[in-house]
Amino acid sequence: NPQLIADGAKLFGNQCIVLAIDARKCGENKWEVYVQGGRKPTGLDAVEWAKKGVALGAGEILLTSMDADGTKNGAVNVPVIASGGAGKLEDFYDVLTEGGADAVLAASVFHYKTFTIKQVKEYLRSRGIEVRL
Repeated sequence: NPQLIADGAKLFGNQCIVLAIDARKCGENKWEVYVQGGRKPTGLDAVEWAKKGVALGAGEILLTSMDADGTKNGAVNVPVIASGGAGKLEDFYDVLTEGGADAVLAASVFHYKTFTIKQVKEYLRSRGIEVRL
């Protein structure tokens, strides 16, 4: 329901609206939006949907690459949160520096105790990334 984005932005402000997009690569420089945990294709182009979401009022994008394949090129002027594929500490650093993401999201490395949040934050700080410890 795209109108939910506009309604939420009007009621709470753009800074409170995060558009989460699950995407899979479906061609040369082309990604499709998926739903239901990345199981069902929608036919929507992920970059176009991100642009539309921002136009509707989304203040941030949470982009999850369902196949962990990133473009390293931005298409919108709001903060982008990278999610999907992190397996080592360097992955967090790389997506923030080379990938240009504004923030990172991770789950399984914490659920399976590969790292603690503190370990990731300390590693990023040691590499010059500003984080709250």
